[in-house]
Amino acid sequence: MTQIERGSVFSALHSSDSIFLMPNAWDAGSAMMLAALGFPAVATTSAGICYSLGYPDKEAAVSRDVMLDRVGAIAAAVRLPVSADLQAGYGSNPDEVAATIRRAILAGVVGANIEDSAGDPEQSLFSIQEASARVQAARQAADMSGIPFVLTARTDAYLLGFEDPFAEAVSRCNAYRAAGADCLFVPGATDQETIAALVREIDGPMTVVMGLSDSVLNVAQLGELGVRRVTIGGSLARAALGFVRQAATEMAEFGSFSYVRQQIPDGELCRFFAERRDN
Repeated sequence: MTQIERGSVFSALHSSDSIFLMPNAWDAGSAMMLAALGFPAVATTSAGICYSLGYPDKEAAVSRDVMLDRVGAIAAAVRLPVSADLQAGYGSNPDEVAATIRRAILAGVVGANIEDSAGDPEQSLFSIQEASARVQAARQAADMSGIPFVLTARTDAYLLGFEDPFAEAVSRCNAYRAAGADCLFVPGATDQETIAALVREIDGPMTVVMGLSDSVLNVAQLGELGVRRVTIGGSLARAALGFVRQAATEMAEFGSFSYVRQQIPDGELCRFFAERRDN
């Protein structure tokens, strides 16, 4: 598919009545593995990309150029729609956020999320007015590209200790929707009652992240609550690194190699990647 076709497919997923799961990749190989399992779209994970480069999960840890280079490699590796985790947009003002969106579209993605975390000890989140202006700038940049583009606005109200995170999240999400966001994202809301209430009060398709904790909710249950999209953030990347540490600990402490029973054989992986590249 062309990028325009991928964008149209991705947009249609958000206007459907059905929920969908969009897992997060951190490099071309993980993206290809996820794409082969039948998911309708793939997202990037800024956390996973940072970890894979040996950095903590912070916007300032990896430059915009480095992040977009990895995002582009992921988008080029699969035929599915790819949505980019662009953290807070890599800029202190709306013009810089717009520039990031333009560059992400040139890298091949058809969606992105922009968060409202200011990364400032004295100001945990941008003000609603500042954050809305950033969303509006991102929307305008995407629309000018001619590529159908799903803009997701994320609020970290539940992650940063607000006294009334529910009211803060609802207020912010509805403001971001008015500024041009297609989808709203509230990480940190994990229980059934809270998620259902957010879906009722937020005027637009809502996405949630699973995998941050051992939640009992599954995709079908989230769909019944009215959630439109589910992602997993950096949890799969953290699980992969958890396996690396487990295997390394076994080798260091016991000199044994039982982890090999869970590996994919080299020949199988080589055939898989060769076939995916050829197609």
